[in-house]
Amino acid sequence: MVESFLFNIIERVLAKVSSIAVYEITLAWNVKIELRKLQSTLSTIKAVLLDANEQQAKNHEVRDWLEKLRDVVYDVDDLMDDLSTQLLLQMHFQKSFRKKVRKFFSSSNPIIYRFKIGRKVKEIRELLNEIADDRRNFHFTEHTYVIPAENTSREQTHSFVRASDIIGRDDDQENIVKQLIDSHDEENISVIPIVGLGGLGKTTLVKLVYNNNRVVQNFDLRMWVSISEDFNLSKVIEKILRSATGESFDHLDMDQLQGCLGEVLQQKRYLLVLDDVWNEDQHKWTDLRELLMNCSRGLADDDCLSLFLKCAFGGQDNLFPNLVEIGKEIVKKCGGVPLAVKTLGRLLYMKTDENEWLQIRDNEIWEIEQNKSDILPILRLSYEQMPSHLRQCFAYCSMLSKGQEIPREDFINRWIAQGFIQSSNRNRKLEDIGNQYFDELLSRFCFLDVVQAFDGEILACKIHNLVHDLAQSVAGAECLNVKPNAFVVSERVRHLFFHAEDMSRKHFPRFLLPLQKLRSFSYSFNIGPVNKFFVKTMLSNFKCLRMLVLNNLDLEELPTSIGHLKELRYLNLSNSGNIKFLPRSMSKLVNLHTLNLINCEQLKELPRDFRKLISLKTLYLTTHQISEGIKNQHSFTSLQFLLLFKCCFPKLQPELVQHFTALRVLRIYECPSLCSLPSSIRYLISLEKLWIWNCEELDLIDGEGMSGLTSLQSLLLMGLPKLVTLPLELKDTAPTTLKYFRIADCPNLMELPEWLPNCSSLQRLYIEDCPVLASIPQGIYSHNANLHIIDCPLLGG
Repeated sequence: MVESFLFNIIERVLAKVSSIAVYEITLAWNVKIELRKLQSTLSTIKAVLLDANEQQAKNHEVRDWLEKLRDVVYDVDDLMDDLSTQLLLQMHFQKSFRKKVRKFFSSSNPIIYRFKIGRKVKEIRELLNEIADDRRNFHFTEHTYVIPAENTSREQTHSFVRASDIIGRDDDQENIVKQLIDSHDEENISVIPIVGLGGLGKTTLVKLVYNNNRVVQNFDLRMWVSISEDFNLSKVIEKILRSATGESFDHLDMDQLQGCLGEVLQQKRYLLVLDDVWNEDQHKWTDLRELLMNCSRGLADDDCLSLFLKCAFGGQDNLFPNLVEIGKEIVKKCGGVPLAVKTLGRLLYMKTDENEWLQIRDNEIWEIEQNKSDILPILRLSYEQMPSHLRQCFAYCSMLSKGQEIPREDFINRWIAQGFIQSSNRNRKLEDIGNQYFDELLSRFCFLDVVQAFDGEILACKIHNLVHDLAQSVAGAECLNVKPNAFVVSERVRHLFFHAEDMSRKHFPRFLLPLQKLRSFSYSFNIGPVNKFFVKTMLSNFKCLRMLVLNNLDLEELPTSIGHLKELRYLNLSNSGNIKFLPRSMSKLVNLHTLNLINCEQLKELPRDFRKLISLKTLYLTTHQISEGIKNQHSFTSLQFLLLFKCCFPKLQPELVQHFTALRVLRIYECPSLCSLPSSIRYLISLEKLWIWNCEELDLIDGEGMSGLTSLQSLLLMGLPKLVTLPLELKDTAPTTLKYFRIADCPNLMELPEWLPNCSSLQRLYIEDCPVLASIPQGIYSHNANLHIIDCPLLGG
């Protein structure tokens, strides 16, 4: 894991050293040569990382070398970020880049800071040179680096199964058997994918189906092929032929193999099982399908317990009722995954000491030593198949709470804050790349309990307990979940999640104080109201933080020392119901990307210098008002996502809204005093989603309604008792852009506009709980939109 993280960090650092801004700084401060040497050394070291990674498993000195290298590379990254931050602090109000640079390097800039930077660059380069010299002792081989999937040998699977040993799969077996027997695909080939996390019991389930009497009788030929990682088409066909005939075909070329396959399968109804498949190359699947032309659910709780007790006691569970009760709690860890159940059951086989059972119950699965056939080693294969850009993002999921529903954008904003998402294309936003990463992890079954919106967007999800354990396992010392009784934590930890209960009257844990290079700090929700001493101690120690969660604060005002965290990208102050004011020092957080002030219900207003947060892209806000002092041309011009929740102001100031030109998502929820949208909404030329929910005083007919929303694709109007009809101004833009529209819980809505059927892009239309809506425009039923009418009695829905 060290190597995977390290390579990504080095790549990021090299990109920063090569940036234009850093070039200008180094040129002015006469450290250009030093940085170029540092860059060259990093590039040389990067070339041997692959070989170093292969050697570290057998050589602890290589492992120590990699750890030292990682520390220095992080120091370089901190230095580059410090330079960029100073640039932002000094010149973000200037108009041209050259003027910015000249001002930044003028005589008014503190000489002491220039001296410190020059000395720091030299110190880091000397450390890096020592590490580069040490690499020669190991005789590493240089490679063109591509992070590979681990070369882990996999045992070949087989079709034999003892049905009497399998618990809780009857319904699943019957469902698949029925699909197989009733299959009548137009192309004479049906594909039933059985997918899910490793250890769910996919292979076991398929074995039951494969040997089912009805299946045996229904197919002329059955073949079982174990693929594993190698999806070479010719080898796959060889295996299929060997399974079908029992003969070897390894001496044939591709054309001959194709001919043999045609002869074997000709005029036969056959069942082919491809087990342990990891291939994602669509072209290879298409090629195989052409040659052949010629879900993820765990066990029920009772089944899990039965399987666990069978593994632990061999059928003698009635002798140990006290252990059975502990076993019920252990099984909850397994999330319905049979292999996890069997792993923990086997660990306790014929053990009757209650303390041993309690130890398994109270320890995380990733902390329990396991054999290669147990759950975590099997799950690790899923991680090893991930491309390099997903590995850091996945491992960082260990910094999130188990079982807690997490907004989709929160995953992405945390990844951005840590620099895990990079773009070589200036026209492609990091948020869009982050969405792609999220979708890739979702497709690999890393998340569960997915909450999906009417427009198909994934709003939130949870992390499966076993996936969380896997993420912690692969993250190693990089990311750590720590409990109050830990006492000692490695100073090399960069991301920390602190588990504690009721720290409201306790001092900051002393064993955390040395962790001065932390980049992430967060804590569990059951920590209790966090006191001022706790916060001040944390802020004074962790100056390198990029991500900070400080929710549930028992403070009226945040300490001014928050302004010292100049590298901070992500700040969560949610559910701090006593906070009334934010310090003006927050204006120094020029790198701040995400700010969460949800459920800060006593927050009077935003500070006057809030406009200086020039990097702010995501804002969750609960407040009484927005300060008059921030309404100018520099306010919120970078903002892309805005959620207003339980805000008490009666209107959005037009002078402020007109500068939301980059805003892509606007959500307004439960704002009881909001009575209208300003006419300046027409300036929201980038707005793609507008969702308004439970605003009882909002009348969209006042003012200019919704004119000018030329990018609007998704519109939600829900819980609006004053809504009688849709704003007329929507007709100017909606017909050409609107794709998803949901209108719900509007008790006084009487009509829908005649232009609605003209929305040529409309894909989904939901009309729900509108009791007085008596008719809809002619032609809407014949529209190509997916129309849903629910609880609208006058419409018959």
